[in-house]
Amino acid sequence: MRRQRKAKIVATLGPASTDIAVIRQLFEAGADVFRLNFSHGTHEDHRQRYQAVRQVEAETGRPIAVLADLQGPKLRIGTFAVGKVAVKAGDPFVLDSDPTPGDATRVHLPHPELFRVAAPGQSLLIDDGKVQLRIESVSAGSIVTRVVNHGTLSDRKGVNVPDAVIPIPALTDKDRRDLEFALSLGADWIALSFVQRPSDIVEARELIGTRAGVLSKIEKPAALQQLDEIVRVSDAVMVARGDLGVELPPERVPGVQKRILRVCRQLGKPIVIATQMLESMIDSPVPTRAEASDVASAIYDGADAVMLSAESANGRHPVPAVAMMNRIITEVERDPLYRNLLDAQHEAPLSTRQDAICAALREVTQIIGAAATVTYTSSGATALRAARERPCAPIVSITPHVEIARRLALAWGVHSTVSPDVQSVDEMVDAATRAALAEGYAEPGDQITIAAGMPFGQGGTTNLLRVAEVGGTKVPAAAALEASNAVPA
Repeated sequence: MRRQRKAKIVATLGPASTDIAVIRQLFEAGADVFRLNFSHGTHEDHRQRYQAVRQVEAETGRPIAVLADLQGPKLRIGTFAVGKVAVKAGDPFVLDSDPTPGDATRVHLPHPELFRVAAPGQSLLIDDGKVQLRIESVSAGSIVTRVVNHGTLSDRKGVNVPDAVIPIPALTDKDRRDLEFALSLGADWIALSFVQRPSDIVEARELIGTRAGVLSKIEKPAALQQLDEIVRVSDAVMVARGDLGVELPPERVPGVQKRILRVCRQLGKPIVIATQMLESMIDSPVPTRAEASDVASAIYDGADAVMLSAESANGRHPVPAVAMMNRIITEVERDPLYRNLLDAQHEAPLSTRQDAICAALREVTQIIGAAATVTYTSSGATALRAARERPCAPIVSITPHVEIARRLALAWGVHSTVSPDVQSVDEMVDAATRAALAEGYAEPGDQITIAAGMPFGQGGTTNLLRVAEVGGTKVPAAAALEASNAVPA
């Protein structure tokens, strides 16, 4: 099975998409990566969904990525004596260290770290910004604020602090337990929430090692202050527009999204655009025109992937939502303007051997009209550098490691295959031409370009560029998958 598009789709699994029949339909409709949201559900729920994904993978012979999304620290107010209270614009309101249930004038704030960073003039946003407070003064155990807008406060609502870097780790005790569980399952990507600084990623990577890729969610304005450094130490990035849209004025979010996307394109890191992409399809069988335009804009801008959250996790139309996203992406990529925009946005290669080879690969592919670009990769680096170049031809990635093939399912334009490692250039060319034929990307007589690293089997050694002509007879797709590309469960 090959996709007729290059951008990828991430679909979140949940109550509406636990059954293996639904997960199979989601994959057939276009989902390339399945997200397990550890903010909801039990470990057993996630285990069942993970196993269902792997069963679909075994049935189809296609590598499928699983993204484990950690909850991250959640700042919340305490409780109220009567459950909820009304507050009015202009009223004073105090957040303090007293655990006594609150009233219309005060409430407990069980986060001493906030008292250390709060300052007059800053904003506190309660319940996703439904109530905004302006800080007037701060003492050791008390933050005195003024209510900005009418609203209602109730027990344990979330607190956002857009104007400060909060000195708490990105991984909570819950996250550490969830992380170890996700890695024990075999998750391919770990998404980190509440990333504010590069050290947050470094801490997580020490626990993850090479067992999974690290995806940083940009949802805090503080992260924008060190954006380049955060992207550099991440394996991939997500623009998490939910919390980002709470802490930033709505009019700033589109520009911030484009800025993050540009940095990721420069550094060759896959980028996922997420949150409310087809939100109305939680209930409606069709999206709004604005939502369709939102998805299309992300693709025109060169995003690697777009993501569905509640639409596929607990919506009424999970499969139609994926199918709609698939159709939108396909339509955009058929538009000649799409290719023109990708070329206009093309970033100069970095001054590395790998980027030099992959930049030449892009040029040669275009000049000779190659049917496909084939990358040999042990670590995934060659395929990711090739994807950074956004070549005209599809990228067929060959790796001996099923874990790497799955991880590459997130990257733009990459069609992952698993094959035994090669020992010589002749073996490499033969395997590349056979893969291009078997996967339906080339016909006998077509030319393909090949990028690899020598010595074979060593990650990060991209140093070889080859042009080859495809010969022989095309292997039937089913036989090709069974013989050279089957993925173990």
